[in-house]
Amino acid sequence: MGPDSTPAEILKGTCTIAMIGASPDPAKPSYGVMEYLMAQGYKVIPVRPGEGEILGMPIVNSLAGIDEPIHMVDVFRKSEAAPDIAREAVASGATSLWLQPGCVSDEARDIATSAGLAFAQDICTKQVHRDQSVGPIGPSLLP
Repeated sequence: MGPDSTPAEILKGTCTIAMIGASPDPAKPSYGVMEYLMAQGYKVIPVRPGEGEILGMPIVNSLAGIDEPIHMVDVFRKSEAAPDIAREAVASGATSLWLQPGCVSDEARDIATSAGLAFAQDICTKQVHRDQSVGPIGPSLLP
């Protein structure tokens, strides 16, 4: 997986997702996407300020607080936050950065792709997974 990967290829090469802006509110899009991705076999780590759990997964305050390999950083934040998140994704060793619908940043794209990360923006992981028939994660990606 690299900067030229398609969104479907990114999902096929992903096992662990750090979801920036995950919400404990079932009415929020990030909650539904997290629930869907977990049902497909992905490990989704909610990243947001605070404590507690979302869908049984402990909340982590930052990417730096994750002590395992991250394949994808999935971003549910405003576009203005994307460049700093891209820098954190690069520093974390993530292999891809995905900006959800409404989040667009040329600067984040340049930061991510120049560091070799695959990149997608302004598109939903759940929608791509469902519409592209990505299927469950492959056994070769499981820890």
